[in-house]
Formats: sequence, C-alpha cells, structure tokens
Amino acid sequence: MKKILISLLIIATAAACGDKNKDYLVKIKTEYGDMTVLLYDETPLHKKNFLELAKSGRYDSTNFHRVIEGFMIQGGNVAEKEGVQEKEEDRVPAEIVEGYYHVKGALAAARQPDNMNPEKMSSSTQFYIVDGMPWEVMSTNVRLLNQKMGELLQDTAYGDLLKQFQKLARNRDNKGMNDLALANKGLVEEKYGIDLSVDTSQFPEDYQGKGGYAPLDGEYTVFGKVVEGLDVIDKIAGIKTTRNPASGEMSTPVDPVYVTMEVIEMKKKEITEKYGYAYEEE
Repeated sequence: MKKILISLLIIATAAACGDKNKDYLVKIKTEYGDMTVLLYDETPLHKKNFLELAKSGRYDSTNFHRVIEGFMIQGGNVAEKEGVQEKEEDRVPAEIVEGYYHVKGALAAARQPDNMNPEKMSSSTQFYIVDGMPWEVMSTNVRLLNQKMGELLQDTAYGDLLKQFQKLARNRDNKGMNDLALANKGLVEEKYGIDLSVDTSQFPEDYQGKGGYAPLDGEYTVFGKVVEGLDVIDKIAGIKTTRNPASGEMSTPVDPVYVTMEVIEMKKKEITEKYGYAYEEE
C-alpha cells in the first residue's frame, strides 16, 4: 500500500510540473505575417508571465502601439485593452542576464524609466521586439558619413546623386536616404581619403552581421527571441506612423497592427534541432 501511495505521489508531482521533455513557443499573429518566439529558461519569471498572458488570450486584440523603425516595435498594452491601470505590484522583477543582447529579433520587456523605477522592474504585460540598426550601420561612422555626403552633394559633378536624395527627402523617406548614403560609403571614402569603419570589437559577437540596438543592453530584460518571421519585424517597423501627442515622437501607427497569440507545445529535442537553442541538462 505504501509503495502505491509513493507511486501516485510521483505521478501527481510529474503531472503538476508538466513534461520536462517539452517546452512552449509562442506564435504572434499579425496581418503582416506571423512571428514565432522562443522564451528563455534563464528568465523564468518573464517566461511564465508571457506564457500565461498568451494562453489566457489576454494579449489577443492588443496591438503594436509604438513603432520606431531602426529601433523596436512595442505591444502588449493589456491594461489599455481592458480599460484599467497597470498595477505597480504586478510588475515583474528584472532578470537581466549577461549574454542576452538586443540583437535584431530579441524579445524584451518594456518598463518605466529609472527615475520612477530604479530596480528596472518590467511591465506586467508590455513587451517589445528589436528591429534595430543593420550591422552595416552599426559598423559605420554614420555621423561622419552624413557630414561628408553633404559636402559631396554640393559638387556639381554629383548632380544625379543629389536629385536622388532630393526625391527621397520630398517623400520624407529617411530610410531611403540612409540606405542611399550607405550605398555610396565607398565613394565618400575614396573622394575624401577617409575610413568610415568603426571599431566593432565594442559589440558582442552576437551582433556581428545581425545588427540590433546595443544601447539598451543591461538596462532591460531580454527574455526571448524571434526564431521565425524576422521579415515581419521589418514590415511592421516600416509602417506609416504619426506623432504621439504625449511623447511627441513619431511612433503611433496610423493604422493599428493587432495581434493574436498561439502557444505551441514542442519537444525540446525538436526545438534544439530546429532553432539551435540548447537546454541545460536536468
């Protein structure tokens, strides 16, 4: 009888903990496509919180309410959807882990600034996904490039190039102007005999070739990453925005980008094989 009770206890405990050979991914669905995110075991509080919100459907019908190309797309404002104020006691304690950087596709928790939140506690629901600067931008002295490009465009020999910039400027296409400047980096270097490269050793290896937004490292909790649908980040980041009346920044989408979420159960072995995420042995 005692053996039976012990066996039942083991079974009950295992059931409560779930299958240790499986894990969960979350698919974020939008009109621009789907993004599948993997959540890190090393940030257990954020992982649990995000999964509970996604499973309960509380994230459904929220939207990416703050969008800044070259920076990030922010969503998850459940409080606004439910018509309530986010409670301070519901914040999630910071889990800033060394080695998890703001590379393109990183999933991180939004939070209030340090002067109101010195412990860097995360919002109970709001998150952002890094769009970030392309690696070509991160590895280029953009300030000097723009300065010299301005000088070059005053030379009548580059009239055709000037017309291209003027057309982009009329259309307020900042990304197009940046891309055109980068495309002519070699021309500027040759004309002025300068090297526009920067010392990339200042960036962790994870940024190499991917890009991202390094200034946020160590300040916000990164708790996952997009493993499928990186192109969707670009599509959302590139939508038309208008000025936010409260902050003054050009970040409010003209047309809301709503989301629904689906939690996907998958074997850890399959996740490792498909996405290269290594689990710690238990």
